[in-house]
Amino acid sequence: MRLGARIFKTGLAVTLSLYAAALLGHETIAYAGLAAFFAVQPSVHKSITLIWDQIQANILSAVLAVVFVLAFGHEPFVIGVVVLLIIAINLRMNKESIIPLAVVTAIIIMGNPTDDFTGLAVNRFLLVMVGVFSAFVVNLIFLPPKHENQLYHKVTSTNDEIIQWIRLLIHHEVDYQTLKQDQKRSSDALLKVENLFELYKDERNIFRKNEYARLRKVVLFRQMITASKQAQHILESLSKHDNVIHQLPETMHEALVAQLDYLTNYHERILLKYMGKVKPQTTEEYYEEITDEKRNLVSMFLNSRDHKQFDEEEWMTFLPVIALIIEYSDELEHLDRLVEGFYTYHTDDNEVYITEKETY
Repeated sequence: MRLGARIFKTGLAVTLSLYAAALLGHETIAYAGLAAFFAVQPSVHKSITLIWDQIQANILSAVLAVVFVLAFGHEPFVIGVVVLLIIAINLRMNKESIIPLAVVTAIIIMGNPTDDFTGLAVNRFLLVMVGVFSAFVVNLIFLPPKHENQLYHKVTSTNDEIIQWIRLLIHHEVDYQTLKQDQKRSSDALLKVENLFELYKDERNIFRKNEYARLRKVVLFRQMITASKQAQHILESLSKHDNVIHQLPETMHEALVAQLDYLTNYHERILLKYMGKVKPQTTEEYYEEITDEKRNLVSMFLNSRDHKQFDEEEWMTFLPVIALIIEYSDELEHLDRLVEGFYTYHTDDNEVYITEKETY
């Protein structure tokens, strides 16, 4: 079993908060650890941007908790009302991400109040803040997340699965029940990739030189995701119109298979090129060859209609598939040019940090 950096970071934050609370003389130090668990963020930038929101939300939760306990007691329904108010207020302020920590703060303060409730409330609020600041320190200093590495491996693994199914489909070697299950998994994986990309995009480098290089990679990864999503669209369309594929004229079917085999190989080669496993030397003649292949496919498809090689309805049904393949080719060419430019210009700044695949 391998543990990712996020897991280690959470453990460090909880440990640090417990030690800090004990050193400050608090008795119920577990509350600090609980707050640290909820306060850990997936990126340094997100931790910095949320720290002030977390402080505000905790102050609001503490004030509501104290006011309602003093006014109405500490019955369970009172705690429930406070939780509802906290959720509603934070939703109104578009601060959904800090709701769990704010709710935990209120429950910690309102649970089992003593005669000296105000002093207890202050003590527990400080414990929560110890947890919040411990998580902030860990986010800031320890084990900065390797989003570039994680993102690349998630893109390539998701892309490999999509491409594999495209090849199986066009060669009529598909188990459709398994395909349906994997299509859902691929869609979920692409959504996770996009979420991870948002974390990577939000990262910041202290040095401007490094930040410019990172922003160039942000553009690259955005196009990688676009190309993978386009491959997913092709897979969905091929799966939907699989009956038409079987009825294509032989020459048209061979051209389709050849084009998709060519493009999927091209896609894999571009991703390997970014990692440095393929030489970055695509020529203009190669791009012209790609354009010629697109034109030949379109021309053959149009001719198949003119020669009535299959009926009008089937031709119209398959037209979107051809359009998706052309768009896929365009996206891949754009990605290839970006990778080519990345290794051609700003060579002193552009560095790729891809290592062995890690768990997250």
